[in-house]
Amino acid sequence: MILLVDKVEKSFGARTLFSGASFQINAGERYALVGPNGAGKTTMLKIIMGIDSPDTGTVTYAKDVNVGYLEQETKLASDKPIINEVMDAAIEIRAMGERAEELQVKIAEADPDDENLEAMLVEYGQVQDRFEHLGGYELESNARQILAGLGFKPEGFSRACSDFSGGWQMRIALAKLFLRRPDLLLLDEPTNHLDLESVQWLRGFIASYEGAVLIVSHDRAFMDACVDHVAALENRRVTTYTGNYSAYLKQREDNLEQMRAKRAAQEREIAHMQVFVDKFRYKPTKAAQAQERMRRIEQIKSELVILPEGHKHVDFKFPDPPRSGDLVTALENVSKSYEDKHVYDGIDLKLYRGDHVALVGPNGAGKSTLLKMIAGVEQPTSGTRELGLHVGVAYYAQHQLEGLKESNTVLQEIDSVAPTWTTPQQRSLLGAFLFSGEDVDKRVGVLSGGERARLALAKMLVAPEALLCLDEPTNHLDIDSVDMLENALKNFPGTIVLISHDEHLVRAVANRVVDIRDGKMTVYDGDYDYYLYKREDLAQRAALAAEAASAPAAKSQAPSHEGGRTLRRTHEAPTQAKPEAAGKKTREQKRAEAEARAALNKRLKKTKDRLREVEKLLDTKRARYDELMELMASEELYADQAKFSNALAEYNALKKEIPPLEDEWLELSTTIEEETARATA
Repeated sequence: MILLVDKVEKSFGARTLFSGASFQINAGERYALVGPNGAGKTTMLKIIMGIDSPDTGTVTYAKDVNVGYLEQETKLASDKPIINEVMDAAIEIRAMGERAEELQVKIAEADPDDENLEAMLVEYGQVQDRFEHLGGYELESNARQILAGLGFKPEGFSRACSDFSGGWQMRIALAKLFLRRPDLLLLDEPTNHLDLESVQWLRGFIASYEGAVLIVSHDRAFMDACVDHVAALENRRVTTYTGNYSAYLKQREDNLEQMRAKRAAQEREIAHMQVFVDKFRYKPTKAAQAQERMRRIEQIKSELVILPEGHKHVDFKFPDPPRSGDLVTALENVSKSYEDKHVYDGIDLKLYRGDHVALVGPNGAGKSTLLKMIAGVEQPTSGTRELGLHVGVAYYAQHQLEGLKESNTVLQEIDSVAPTWTTPQQRSLLGAFLFSGEDVDKRVGVLSGGERARLALAKMLVAPEALLCLDEPTNHLDIDSVDMLENALKNFPGTIVLISHDEHLVRAVANRVVDIRDGKMTVYDGDYDYYLYKREDLAQRAALAAEAASAPAAKSQAPSHEGGRTLRRTHEAPTQAKPEAAGKKTREQKRAEAEARAALNKRLKKTKDRLREVEKLLDTKRARYDELMELMASEELYADQAKFSNALAEYNALKKEIPPLEDEWLELSTTIEEETARATA
């Protein structure tokens, strides 16, 4: 046992957050603490850490347990370089190193007959083992590795902590925590300020972490990859489940079915007995039986199954944006620099109506810069940005909240952009963004940063423009609100450009992916899974090419073993040429080559057949595409609205169908060429 939370109760005024909440975390277990917004997840973490205290109940740790806690928000004012700030956090490890040195000196100076010598040797061995186990000898290299995994560039390790923005300071706090390697990690929304690649690194880190972990997160894909238990805060109690988040959802639904069935049986029994009571309560001959049934009804009511609150399912559909032209925006030969730092050089990008684009890549590659240029928030250093016909732009980012009026209430802010909506409709939307009850009457001036961000997002989505540019829209939303946002974005008929660390959201929404790294931009005309497949495929091809390039040199250097002696092959010419060296092939050689050709043809048959199919499809679709281009240049087509709509729909469909076929053609052709070259080498 690492942690035991036993019968904990916490109330704020008349509102009870949880009562009799109990769960236990053992060594090596990874828990997710889940529940609806306001259920008390962060409060539970603070009680566990001792920052807050329970009204009743206890929190118990195993002996000598080290606990590390990451809050949702943090601020580092230190002027220390970040590498020093992170290393200085490893207080326990440093203390062990100092104790080991102190014991080493004492042992060296001790008299062999000293009665304390044996105890010092035992302690020295224990301290050394613990110091080594926690990475004391590799403290700086571990700190650098963790910072790099969280997206920091090596050249930035010497910058002062105070130079970094809030999101980056959260990453520094994470790095400090991870370097300490506490026995129990408590993480409150650790992915909020990370990009997708840093989230993937964090998954791997937690998956291999030796200690226990308790996570509060809205990121379902992250929890699925990281946790093996779920503690659900429901109905003011904690229920534990074995498995990841998806397994929890299934088990919870199964449990709910059983609970509903039991509750229905209890209610039927109460109703059945109530009929008897109502009929015979005042009849002397049946009064005793009626009294018995009344007692039984009260007993069943006291044992009545309480169904947990269901997950909120708010169905919200965006109003359709103004219809735009087919081309929504275009960047042509765009470059972007900040003083002597060049982010982009001569990039081109075209986005069309209906494109849902995810910008992905390592932190610092320029995703937010590209999004701002697309939105028109920042201008390119050179090149042009053009918007299509009837294209309005809505840009959302955590730090772009100036449009909120401090004196307005939350409800008034929504009413300013949706005056035709009824108050219940406005309240329903605000509820989806975690504003409920009296929250809608709060003034904007008293809202927290997270509340302002959610309100700004809600305002933007009430009356969306044809082009939505969203930078981390899920921060500060709970899982139910992310579900609502995900469904709305999936069904949005306009164009979306999205940056998000939430892999589940990206996978659900994106139909194109733009990968940004090393100053280059690569467009993948497919969903996120297609992008991952292509990235992995390209990496494997590069590895095979590198292996093939190094194979001849490796072969010439490879040692052979004969009779226990190592012989090294050389390229020296033999003293006597063999018959086949003169250019004549033996019968065996010819037969072997023929068999090899036959085997190659058999192996490549399906690939060649598919290549022929793709070529045929491409020829047909390209020809039709050219026909449509000519047709749409004709004024006659525009006079017939039905024909024009059909032609435009077919043109848009072909525009999306042809690039994947071209990619497949290239891939198939490359495979045939590589296999043929390998077989004839």
